Amino acid sequence: MSINTISKNLPEISDVDFDALMKELAELEAATEAPIPPDSPTQRVGGGAVLGTRIQHRNSMLSLNNCYDENELREFAERVQRLLEEAPVEYVTELKIDGLGVSLIYENGIFTQGLTRGDSEYGEDVTDNLRTIRSAPLRLVETEIAVPPVLEVRGEVFLPKDCLNDINIQREAEGELPFANPRNAAAGSLRLLDASITASRPLDIFVYTLNYAEGSEFTTHTESLETMKAWGLKCNPHTTSHKSIEAVQSYYERWVEETP
Repeated sequence: MSINTISKNLPEISDVDFDALMKELAELEAATEAPIPPDSPTQRVGGGAVLGTRIQHRNSMLSLNNCYDENELREFAERVQRLLEEAPVEYVTELKIDGLGVSLIYENGIFTQGLTRGDSEYGEDVTDNLRTIRSAPLRLVETEIAVPPVLEVRGEVFLPKDCLNDINIQREAEGELPFANPRNAAAGSLRLLDASITASRPLDIFVYTLNYAEGSEFTTHTESLETMKAWGLKCNPHTTSHKSIEAVQSYYERWVEETP
């Protein structure tokens, strides 16, 4: 699916009202001697990102395998069924977004660290820049399922396709080369040394897997996705579960037909 088919979130207030509230909050925080909470909206624009710092992932952050035709898809299903013997199999599909893979770590519900995929074993620290993405919550929502003391989720940062042209016009006006595609724009924006520039770009994120949840267990991938959404993490709205590999193939064919 091309990124430009994803609908934008509608803001609840105007940009002018939002900026006024942000200014008022910053003034209140400056007037008090108490430390600023790490999940305050004013902390979404950091002074500078600590890029270049390489940090080891809890476990390898691998890329996805490709499947090029229906025969390969059926061979995959047969391998899965052999491994699980007679156990029933349920598949989960979602649309692949072409962006930059990231890992987000929350401690006691507060966002504390974000890494790129890197070489799959070590990722680059982009915490400050990830804070600028409004769809990446700084504090998770407590539900009947408690947020684990330590939680790591993995997702994809992307730039909506229809935003690329505006960014490239600005870059060319400043004497810089335009980005070749939205993926390059997302990757370049997330790795900027100045987080305030990252904040000026309309980056978005979809979380697609729960990698680690201290003290919590989930039976299915669908269950973990629903729980992450309840905690306030943004997941792809077109995620669907299927009882058969034929249904997976139909899902794929439908999106091929509907995608411009």
